[in-house]
Parts: sequence; C-alpha cells; structure tokens
Amino acid sequence: MSTWIWPVRETMITLIRHGETAWNLEGRWQGHADVPLSDRGRIQARLLAVRLEAEGRQVDHLYASDLQRAWETALLIAPALKVPVQPLPAMREVHIGAWSGLTTPEIKERFGEDFWLAVQQGGKRGEHGESDHEFTTRIGSALVALAEKHRGERLVVVSHGAAIRIAVEHLTGPVDFQPEHIRNTSLTTLVFDGTAWQLCALNDHNHLNDLA
Repeated sequence: MSTWIWPVRETMITLIRHGETAWNLEGRWQGHADVPLSDRGRIQARLLAVRLEAEGRQVDHLYASDLQRAWETALLIAPALKVPVQPLPAMREVHIGAWSGLTTPEIKERFGEDFWLAVQQGGKRGEHGESDHEFTTRIGSALVALAEKHRGERLVVVSHGAAIRIAVEHLTGPVDFQPEHIRNTSLTTLVFDGTAWQLCALNDHNHLNDLA
C-alpha cells in the first residue's frame, strides 16, 4: 500500500488597510468604534480597485474585518478581485475601550498612567481594552488559521493599521516601519510555506501616488 505525500504549496495573504476615515484625519484613535470611510477613503479604495484589476491579481478568497471602514473598503475592491467578501471579526483593530474617539494628547491627559503602561509595558489599552499579548494572540491566531484552512491559495484580508503591524512582527520578526506608518489602502503581503512566514511586500501604496 503506497502513501501519497502531497506537496506543500505556498499560501499568500495580502493584508490591506482600510481607506481613510474622518477620525484618521483628525488623529483620533478608533479601535472598535464603527467609523465609516470618508469620501477620500472611498476614492483611495477605488484607486486600489483599479490597480488590482489592471494587475490581474488572482485571488481565491477575500476576507474583511466586520468594522464598516474595512468592510466597505472590501466591498469596493471585490468586483476587481471577482470574489465575494467574507467577514472575519478576528481581524478587527485593537480594542481600546474608553480611549476610542480621543486624540493622543486627550488620552494622555485623561488616562495618563494606563497610557504609559500600555506603551511601555504592553498593558491593557484602557480598562476594557486589549493588552499587547491579547491583541497579538488574536491577530496571529486568525492568520495562522486562515493559512491552514486555505493552504496553497491566494487570500486578501482587509484589516487595520495596528493589526497589520502586529501581524507582520509576530509572524516574520521585527520590522522597521519608519519613516511611515501603514498607509490607508496599502498592501502588505505575507507568504507561508507550511513552516515559516516571509514578508514579501510592506506598505505598498503606489496606487495613491497621484492622489493629492
């Protein structure tokens, strides 16, 4: 009796940050607040859709955080990818509790000790928010589960800035994100070969080059 050993094919996951919101522009922390895209954010998503269609990207599945800024971004690019959007609540932004809607100076003023504990020691973001460990575990587990479920396939996941940063560092190791943060509608691509993760693209936002 012979045993077939199936070859392990690489799984590619492209992480896309949602389009811009009014709170992004105002420097307000969003967390799980369900903030919609701004008009500019919708333009960014449509420019991304044009790029994806022009590149003829082959995608097997499209997932998105269920927060509307990510979900609407996914809906706007879905026709270009020719796949439906599937909800993935585990890829929500970090939960920040009562910090939501505040600017950094406002958080420091109202929650100074908690803010510094979170920044310096990875503690909970606000009384009801997530710690670094909780956030990393949630995001890492979600992507590992996707890679196991869709081995050898090409996936797109529309998520959030902090979630994408955590995913990259947790799965591939420390990365220098300077001088820019993860831009709205940028593409970051990870490949899993069945054993290890590799970072293939980071914060690619070339489709926004002509957007004022």
